[in-house]
Amino acid sequence: MSASLGATPTIVLVGHGMVGQRFLEALAERGLTATHRVVVLCEEPRPAYDRVQLTSYFSGKTPEDLSMTDLRFIEDHGIELRVGDPAETIDREARRVTARSGLVVDYDVLVLATGSYPFVPPVPGKDAEGCFVYRTIEDLLAIEEYAKKATTGAVVGGGLLGLEAAGALKGLGLTSHIVEFAPRLMPVQVDEGGGAALLRTIEEMGLSVHTGVGTQEIVVGEDGAVTGMKLSDGSELATDLVVFSAGVRPRDQLARDCGLTVGERGGITVDEQCRTVNDPHVFAIGECALAADGRVYGLVAPGYEQAETAAATIAADEAAFTGADLSTKLKLLGVDVASFGDAHGTAEDCLDVVYSDSRAGLYKKLVIGRDGTLLGGILVGDAEAYGTLKAFTGSVPPVSPESLVLPAGAGAPAQLGPTALPDDAIICSCNNVRKGTIRGAVTEHNCTTVPEVKKCTKAGTTCGSCVKVLGQLVNAELEAGGIEVDKGLCGCFSQTREELYEIVLALRINSYQDLLDRHGREEARGGDGCEICKPAVASIIASLAPAIGASGYVLDGEQAALQDTNDHFLANLQKNGSYSVVPRIPGGEIAPEKLIVIGEIARDFGLYTKITGGQRIDMFGARVEQLPLIWARLVDAGFESGHAYGKSLRTVKSCVGQTWCRYGVQDSVRMAIDLELRYRGLRSPHKLKSAVSGCQRECAEAQSKDFGVIATANGWNLYVGGNGGATPRHADLLAQDLSDAELVRLIDRFLMFYIRTADRLERTSTWLERIPGGLDHVRDVVVHDSLGICDELEKLMQAHVAHYRDEWAETINDPEKLARFVSFVNAPDTPDPVVAFVPERDQMKPDLPLLSIGMRPAEDVLEGSAQR
Repeated sequence: MSASLGATPTIVLVGHGMVGQRFLEALAERGLTATHRVVVLCEEPRPAYDRVQLTSYFSGKTPEDLSMTDLRFIEDHGIELRVGDPAETIDREARRVTARSGLVVDYDVLVLATGSYPFVPPVPGKDAEGCFVYRTIEDLLAIEEYAKKATTGAVVGGGLLGLEAAGALKGLGLTSHIVEFAPRLMPVQVDEGGGAALLRTIEEMGLSVHTGVGTQEIVVGEDGAVTGMKLSDGSELATDLVVFSAGVRPRDQLARDCGLTVGERGGITVDEQCRTVNDPHVFAIGECALAADGRVYGLVAPGYEQAETAAATIAADEAAFTGADLSTKLKLLGVDVASFGDAHGTAEDCLDVVYSDSRAGLYKKLVIGRDGTLLGGILVGDAEAYGTLKAFTGSVPPVSPESLVLPAGAGAPAQLGPTALPDDAIICSCNNVRKGTIRGAVTEHNCTTVPEVKKCTKAGTTCGSCVKVLGQLVNAELEAGGIEVDKGLCGCFSQTREELYEIVLALRINSYQDLLDRHGREEARGGDGCEICKPAVASIIASLAPAIGASGYVLDGEQAALQDTNDHFLANLQKNGSYSVVPRIPGGEIAPEKLIVIGEIARDFGLYTKITGGQRIDMFGARVEQLPLIWARLVDAGFESGHAYGKSLRTVKSCVGQTWCRYGVQDSVRMAIDLELRYRGLRSPHKLKSAVSGCQRECAEAQSKDFGVIATANGWNLYVGGNGGATPRHADLLAQDLSDAELVRLIDRFLMFYIRTADRLERTSTWLERIPGGLDHVRDVVVHDSLGICDELEKLMQAHVAHYRDEWAETINDPEKLARFVSFVNAPDTPDPVVAFVPERDQMKPDLPLLSIGMRPAEDVLEGSAQR
């Protein structure tokens, strides 16, 4: 099988990693995919994925979540992507590439993006069973499987990937060691002070660190598997799993074999246009390339620049890659680490401004020139100012260097807004986007939101570390253009939902009208409010009812008029005007007697029954006047409201756990029941779903829930911020190996902090991505009590638990409340004639044709039903 040179020029890309994918996007942006045949030979069994976020696999993300390849993009641009089929030989004279499958492709332009390979020190035993590298998804899958029979793991290398690997091993339940030959961790990025702060923090997490020693031998048992490591200081480590993360080397063998020039220490030598120096038809980009400045760049941002440069050159545009910013901001084992500019102070006559707090694990150093120019810096433990400081690098900041590193309360630190940055300041180093470009997206391309600016400029689309500064810039530019950035909840309130929550709590306001008249916009006071703020405030009051002296019953007094449609009748409205009835079945566990009750009710009232994904039984087709009759029987049988109609906790799913399953390690059913009964009726900005899995097999799908729990041999792991639906998101690991009491305490805090700070109708997944600091900030607040509010959060939850009352039990015992359950106020005994049904699969369904043509006489409905 072959393809030869012809009328349509051919571009062959060898390698499909992050840089390769960016190259394809750059080709498409320049229209080259429309004029060229593009063939991609990819060695890995999957298309490009986010290698920067590789370790997030161990926090619940799937390989699919990590994918960076939109197959629709590949298809729309006619790109021939061949995964698992790497290039094996290059014939430069014939301009021909042969793939492993035997495919032969003739090219006009060849682009090598083969990346790098992990360096494994040549020590005895390095190939033994139990030795791994940490580079690809397949590597992680292999480590995960082997770790199931291991107890201790050691990582060779204390750089970025080494620390991530050690954290992954710890997360897999292994006692973890880090062995680093240099005298400190992350020797490239941080100096001695930063390394010391990082070391203290990591050791406090329970990891053992060995610096200043090398690995001399991997000790192998009689069965050929790893049993330990011998170190250069004569000591030994007992370990049954070893991960090598001692750096990478350019993958340039393919180039060597075809006679391309490579550097003395590796890397395909290229010029400023990323062309190989001895063949103008061949380009090299990314970690396999030795750039014109003599460097091999191991970061994704320079690789992206090289991809753009190569694509521009192929399109006959002017472009050059002469070097790149090596600034990095990382999150390692939960610790912020950042370095930028001349971080190690190599410039002549430079000075250091240092703040260090070993107790808090903080280290901040700025490198300042004699004239006050900010040359670079290192941040460990708190990298909040990274985006702003990096943007000021190369200029004289408008405030003193000391004020840039001092924490709050230690000298009034300067708050530098985005307007202080120069237009040529690089905001997104991954994609080389400057402040001026972002401003242009707002002023010239009419972008008004961060997602629009990200789409327009690519800023914030790779590592995400610049998104906060990006948001500040967008708002500042809108305001500078005279466009008011109104953050108010609606036209009635200038405050956000979070601010209204604080007002209600602090002033104990338990009336919507009181809140509107006292704190609404001037023009809204004395009015009736709107359909945005009324249910939002109703939810706040219901969430805080015990604490502010309000009734927790949503149909009491003024509250009844504020509710969403479904809350008006404590049931979900369906498409034909009927309602669903959803009793709570905690944890999905139900006794046969209760099953019989549900069956009898469904039979007697002619309801459609469906077992849902939330492990309960929904009954559909109830007329509004039937709801109290149905619920009277359910309450009498011991059922409660399932709150399927409310913005509140829906269900806590469970597997059968250790009670029945041979793989279970904890009683997941008991825990699910406990959690569902604890949080039932809790009103929140959006619906809440949960699940508890009894082992790592995750049968309850806990990682797709707002808060999910997975059992471990040592307790419970808590995941937060997941959801299914149209935009699914895997939950993130918040804490692990928790006792029952610790788990409940953290969920209490998490839910109340979410209710306190989320926007109206904002799911936990969206909230977690929007809230400044994201998961790390939430962890600091609810796990480490960084804001000192955890006691208050726990008390608010305890008040909810203590004052819970079943809404339907209260309703059926109150004749005044029952009066609302009618179709027509002026004819309470008349059912709605539009609510009709037809048979289907031994049950019934709504009569949709009736809805489409309007109301017909009842006899016509029955007649039509008989015909069907």
